[in-house]
Amino acid sequence: MIWKTLIFVLIGYAALCLVVFIFQRKLLYLPMGPQLSKQQASAEGLHHWPSLENFQGYIDQAEPANAKGTVIVFHGNAGAAYHRSFYARALSTHNLRVILAEYPGYGGRTGGHSEDALVQDALKTIRLAHQAYGEPLFLWGESLGGGVVSGAVSKGEVPIKGLVMFTSWDTLPNVAQTHYWYLPARWLVLDQYNNIDNLQGFEGNIAVILAGNDEVVPVQHGQRLYESITANKKLWVFEGAKHNEMPVDSGLLWWTEVITFISQPNAGD
Repeated sequence: MIWKTLIFVLIGYAALCLVVFIFQRKLLYLPMGPQLSKQQASAEGLHHWPSLENFQGYIDQAEPANAKGTVIVFHGNAGAAYHRSFYARALSTHNLRVILAEYPGYGGRTGGHSEDALVQDALKTIRLAHQAYGEPLFLWGESLGGGVVSGAVSKGEVPIKGLVMFTSWDTLPNVAQTHYWYLPARWLVLDQYNNIDNLQGFEGNIAVILAGNDEVVPVQHGQRLYESITANKKLWVFEGAKHNEMPVDSGLLWWTEVITFISQPNAGD
């Protein structure tokens, strides 16, 4: 009787692992929202970029006349790029041109969801920005976007002055194992988003910004990432903040601190 019970338990456990493996991208990628119309984008202070027909994201309408650089923001796994318009408001005040990149399958764009699809599309966005605006070019990765950013810079195709890793992790398998401690989650994950390996060799400045009470990406994963970085780096930790409750008002001092840090000369200059 005990053996029969054990067999049923093992079969159920194996079935649970299989379900998680099959549907993991449904758990990871949470796209929302249609593409904004021209009028809707304008109401948000945004333009389609590089155009409405060749849509890769949005650019801030308040683009500085003599911008000192361009920052491309890659957002987290939920919602769409236009939900992050607060980045445009905050970063444009520092004389930066701001592009809110959109992913395939998000915000009205077509395409599938996988690490390779998002990284390859990010490379296209980065190349277009470099061709249009030149240097310096900065990348801002929020949560999942940090994995996209690190994957893109690991290719070394376009010179990047600095990175901001905002509520980012060490590796996705490690985060999965923390949340699903009762499963062999580390071995089930298809998309690795290994920020530790991907940032090795990067010579630009790297700012790491963490939420001290992050329930989505527990702070120890961001701390491990920070400890692994060999480039010029600086850490900001907002104690008590949760993943989606970071202090992002455009008037806060930390925006100035971060932009000043990533803009300074580095080993790649």
